[in-house]
Amino acid sequence: MTCKNLVFSPHADDEALGCVSVLNEDSFVYYCGVDESNMAAGQLPVNQRLKELEAAASFLGIKWDYNRESKVNSYKAQELIPIFEKLINKLRPERVFIPCPDYNQDHRAVYNAALVALRPHDTNFFVKKVLIFETFHQSIWNPFPLKLNYFVPVDMNRKLKAYSCYKSEVRAMRSPEMLKSVAKIRGHSANEEYAEAFEILRWVE
Repeated sequence: MTCKNLVFSPHADDEALGCVSVLNEDSFVYYCGVDESNMAAGQLPVNQRLKELEAAASFLGIKWDYNRESKVNSYKAQELIPIFEKLINKLRPERVFIPCPDYNQDHRAVYNAALVALRPHDTNFFVKKVLIFETFHQSIWNPFPLKLNYFVPVDMNRKLKAYSCYKSEVRAMRSPEMLKSVAKIRGHSANEEYAEAFEILRWVE
């Protein structure tokens, strides 16, 4: 199996927040954290989180898998590197999308692991296009600013529908209205009504 787009999503919902514009039937998303059992009481059980994830993935038409070993907010880059390398070599993607290394420790772990897994190496498949995607909280509080230089028009209704599949994650700090506002601003940068923005790390024709 191969794919055009491979997305490393730190949590279930990050792909809906930052990558809907590139997600289709030729995309594969790997969710690095689903099990929230190590967190405070009231977190969603794994089976409920998977139901939300399955609903979003079905709606977007993507292929996906998730890390059954790591727990949310506790995995480290060293644990993810061999997983990422194996996926990259198996799927041989044209483009890989990785999260911004923002204030969220899981996002930094995924970013750092992906940088290692995507390094030029004689045992690794060399991915010619590597991009960093925005996650919503990074758009409003970002001590690690991105140099946004790649814009993709996004169907806002599709984006909001995908996000709404994660019912437990929809909240005031990242409301549908705020997602729409950010997409509107990104759209202005690209002369589009709505867009998602990325930073190119590597682009080889």
